Amino acid sequence: MGGEFADVWSWAGESKSLHERFVHRFSRSEPRESALAYMQGLIAPLERKNGWTLAEEAGHTGPDRLHRLLNRIDWDADDVLDDVREYVVEYLGDPKAVLIVDDTGFLKKGTGSAGVQRQYSGTAGRTENCQVGVFLAYATDRGRTLIDRRLYLPASWTDDRERCRRAGIDDSTGFATKVAMAKAMVRRAIEEKIPFRWVTADAAYGFSKSWRSELEQADVFHVMATMRHDTVVTRWAIDHPVHDLFEGLARQKWTRRSCGNGAHGPRVFDWARVEVRPWHRPDRQHWVIARRSVSRPEEISHYIAYCPAGTTLDQLIRIAGARWAVEECFQSAKGECGLDDYQVRRYPGWHRHITLAIATHAALTVLRARKLDAGKAETDPPASSRSASPRSDA
Repeated sequence: MGGEFADVWSWAGESKSLHERFVHRFSRSEPRESALAYMQGLIAPLERKNGWTLAEEAGHTGPDRLHRLLNRIDWDADDVLDDVREYVVEYLGDPKAVLIVDDTGFLKKGTGSAGVQRQYSGTAGRTENCQVGVFLAYATDRGRTLIDRRLYLPASWTDDRERCRRAGIDDSTGFATKVAMAKAMVRRAIEEKIPFRWVTADAAYGFSKSWRSELEQADVFHVMATMRHDTVVTRWAIDHPVHDLFEGLARQKWTRRSCGNGAHGPRVFDWARVEVRPWHRPDRQHWVIARRSVSRPEEISHYIAYCPAGTTLDQLIRIAGARWAVEECFQSAKGECGLDDYQVRRYPGWHRHITLAIATHAALTVLRARKLDAGKAETDPPASSRSASPRSDA
């Protein structure tokens, strides 16, 4: 954590506070204590976070207790995750929040770990032997953190039930695409009445017409990246390629805007939008948005938006840019909270480790939000001094 959180007692108190919310999910004292020790080990400044180093940090003589927590003791990681989500909503909940779907890879050796195979890893930027997890992030002005997860199981796994059983994958768990997993996580957020206003995702998910249609039927506003050859309904055609809408578009139709800060400063692009899906309900609009590189104008990305009538281009750009918040979550959860530091091979163990890492990241995010709130309170003038300031029309 570096010097940012010199007050280790703040972290200890916050982790215990969150832990108390789900301690009832464990029937015995050992797993209760081990879950807290595991979370505190994940946030500790250890060079490597494995069974031995986490056990040493917890003061155990060996890794057996933590291994039992992940692999043998009976507890439901989904129930614990429900409690973590309630915590996130209590402290970060915002009706203007953005839900973000994305996946990340976990590089692995061998063939025994659940879901592992040679497949594309966005983390590595190439095809690698890895596991892939699909995640849902919750982003507000006060902080962003992960609130749901699924381990993707390729068909090579689900078609081999004996291999699945060896990895702890129940026979009832069949093949599901990453888009299907994304749909299930957003549906769950809706059912649990998690406050949010927008959904966004990259083109691997946003290209799905069926998912965009499902979100629209539920009146869920969204800005989804899509492929250039995706098609939409316009006044001229039912299947109009999105890239064709911007060819020859007048220069004054483009506007230069930042969609948020990246590792190297503001991410500035040229943006334009064209309204589609005419003759729809008057209080909703559909747009195709183009994002063009400033230095390489031939590089254009596209988004499809469903939003309230009157939504400005700047507002849609902000939602499109919010997608990078999930990358920040992955970076901090892996770098600070041990998201990718695990040695479990079985399907339940993966979900248990990831759930406790998500809990750790959520507690860290809430603690940071509190510190920001405290800093803002110190710099803001008291209400009395604001009300005593001279009126502009005096």
